[in-house]
Amino acid sequence: MTQIPKPPPLFRTLSSEKYHSEMLSRTFNGRNTKKSPKEEEGCSRGGGDSHTHPTLRELVRSSIEVMGEGGLGISEKVVLLDGAVYAGKRFRKVTVSRGEFGSRIERLARVSRRSEYLVPVRAYVYTKRIKLLLSDYYPMGSLSDLLLGGRELGHTPLDWDQRLNIVLHVARGIAFIHAQSPLQEKNIQMNVHGNIKASNILIKTDFSACVSDYGFVQLAEPAEVLGIWQLKLPPETVNFAEKLTQKCDIYNFGVIVLDMLGGSKAPFLISCILERKEGIKEGVIEFFEFFVKERERKQALQVLDIALACTNRSPEARPSIDQILLFLEDILSNR
Repeated sequence: MTQIPKPPPLFRTLSSEKYHSEMLSRTFNGRNTKKSPKEEEGCSRGGGDSHTHPTLRELVRSSIEVMGEGGLGISEKVVLLDGAVYAGKRFRKVTVSRGEFGSRIERLARVSRRSEYLVPVRAYVYTKRIKLLLSDYYPMGSLSDLLLGGRELGHTPLDWDQRLNIVLHVARGIAFIHAQSPLQEKNIQMNVHGNIKASNILIKTDFSACVSDYGFVQLAEPAEVLGIWQLKLPPETVNFAEKLTQKCDIYNFGVIVLDMLGGSKAPFLISCILERKEGIKEGVIEFFEFFVKERERKQALQVLDIALACTNRSPEARPSIDQILLFLEDILSNR
């Protein structure tokens, strides 16, 4: 499959920023250890794994390519002088204090590194002017990129098996998050993602998927960005502050699945899909945006049932992520 081309790169150096003014440096291993001289000069880094994390000096000399913009901030590709590549999230408006920011990220980082279905947070920078998070970089891009490439750029669209595996992996990532303690730890709600959408589903070269931006909505205030597609809020919410519930995660999981099945307009036509559901099942009404054989059509219809259940207007009527996983694994077992 042809890789989706990115917009012409916008490079800029970080050398003009006064990183040393208000640097918060702390490791992600959960221990409040004394900083070494290098840590005093560097950014906070994850501990206990095989990755070599960038120092502040390396970040200052790195190149940055802007990849996109969303409600929370700007997504960037950070390339160090030694060729190491990270994905950066530069927050627009952080809503917590410097110490609280670090504490929350450390907790999120430890959880994200325990699941292969979550994108691990590797490091962060907090200065007066810059609040930046570094995560693993995925050259294939996001699910949103791949869907757009197949629809508008003439690239090979995802086939049914690839779509079904991505749906399963996203569900497993959400399940891992929802299995965390429901109690608030370090003033952060650990068992809710809060921003499930196609651009936060990153795809590996084998077309497996990972969920990114876990907990980020509890670090920064989202803003309306002109021309940027915004997250479709569940009907019971009116703003981001009200959407930190597992049922909202389930709703937005359903939105992603509808998008993967019936195209980008499908999540906005839920009532119409429900009214014409029988016609879709009988094959009288075309719904799926990809070619399906008879066996695949049966599976896709079952997944459609899951998506419609997830997007039920009543939060109480939506299935739990564990129920969704049971349904999906049953579909996979009947391949």
